[in-house]
Amino acid sequence: MSATDSERGQHRQAWAARGALAAAAAAALLPLVYGGLGGLVLLAVALVGLAVTAAALWWTLSRRGVLRAAAMVLAAATPVVVVALFVAVGLLWVIALSALLWCAAVWSGRYALRSTDLRPVRMKEHRTPPPERPFLILNPRSGGGKVEKFSLREKAERLGAQVVLLDPGQQQDVTELARSAVAGGADLLGVAGGDGTQALVAAVAAEHGLPFLVISAGTRNHFAMDLGLDRDDPSTCLDALTDGVELHVDLAFADDRPFVNNASFGVYGAVVQEPGYREAKVGTALEVLPDLLTRQRGPRLTVRADDTTLTEPQAVLVSNNAYRTGDPFGFGRRERLNSGRLGVLAVRVDSAVEAAELVLEPNPSGLAALTAHEVVVEADEAQLEVGLDGEALLMPAPVRCRIARRALRVRVPRVRPGVPEAPPRLDWRRLRKLAAAVSRTAVPGRSARTRPPAADDGSGGPS
Repeated sequence: MSATDSERGQHRQAWAARGALAAAAAAALLPLVYGGLGGLVLLAVALVGLAVTAAALWWTLSRRGVLRAAAMVLAAATPVVVVALFVAVGLLWVIALSALLWCAAVWSGRYALRSTDLRPVRMKEHRTPPPERPFLILNPRSGGGKVEKFSLREKAERLGAQVVLLDPGQQQDVTELARSAVAGGADLLGVAGGDGTQALVAAVAAEHGLPFLVISAGTRNHFAMDLGLDRDDPSTCLDALTDGVELHVDLAFADDRPFVNNASFGVYGAVVQEPGYREAKVGTALEVLPDLLTRQRGPRLTVRADDTTLTEPQAVLVSNNAYRTGDPFGFGRRERLNSGRLGVLAVRVDSAVEAAELVLEPNPSGLAALTAHEVVVEADEAQLEVGLDGEALLMPAPVRCRIARRALRVRVPRVRPGVPEAPPRLDWRRLRKLAAAVSRTAVPGRSARTRPPAADDGSGGPS
């Protein structure tokens, strides 16, 4: 990068930081300037309305009958009343403009901060020869019939793969099918199905050191999404058979059961056990949640994540690598799948006040988000209801979750949509420094700005 380009980068960075600070200040001052004391009062009313809505939603989920109906009305009516108050005093446009200014501040601030950082560590791609004897298991029921819709069997067989189409009329053990294929000389295992099926076959591939092919024919395809695969057209995943690369990713286990996404304990783990959950998810959840949330049903959990202990959460999610939590547009995605650490999300809410705290407090006491090498979930009952990659299981307590770092060789197409880059966390102190005086050290120098994106060298840090 030339000196002129570097200076231009510094100027863009400085003006982006200044723009972010100016937009944030305008967003905060606009209601005061145009509404005076009344504007501040209405902002306070909006915060109260947000708290009341959160509390009403808690009552909706944790109560039945007349109380639930009243809470639903309150949750729906409160935002309407708040908006009506702003309209009545002629300040709705002020709030709308203030919200737009805040969005501009966030965008501009992230632009300024993104330009100061090296690009994030990404999973290293390994060039390997194409498989000679790939073996694929296709579930025709998965994803509402995507296997047939996208002619996956025909396309895979044209590419030289041996294909087994699961029979919807009988129960088949995909683990045994995969083991038999390995014994027969298969040099790649692949699955078109849900995440639970993916995990079972992935464990066999990892055990034998074989590459694993993910075909995004499931309903949600969370694992495929975080691998950067095309979820709209699962047939593109087959390109990996002829023009592919390998990613070495982690595989997680709950005791001896593998999972590629997450293991859920507590509320969700209990809800998925209900017979009617698959056909009527919302109705089933509303029926059983009051007993679960008020602790009239289910075990009392204790979670030990390395050196941290979490007492009696109602819901616990242990994930194969951590989910994003600070980015609303990327919430639920995992930026990496090879960190060697489990993600842990735990929620404990015992009252409407604590429910309101979840949405108002920057760091609510009822929400824990951390990472750990090992997570042990204990209970005061002999068995735990677990949702493992969406599959309902009963497991003896305690359940030990662990992670096998980079144990799975996933073969993916060389050309694929990819995982969106996570935006940098807003740091207003840093933005003030950038806006006040941008020195040459504020922007990476020639070597940092011109080097290629940092790749994973196998040690967990940039190579």
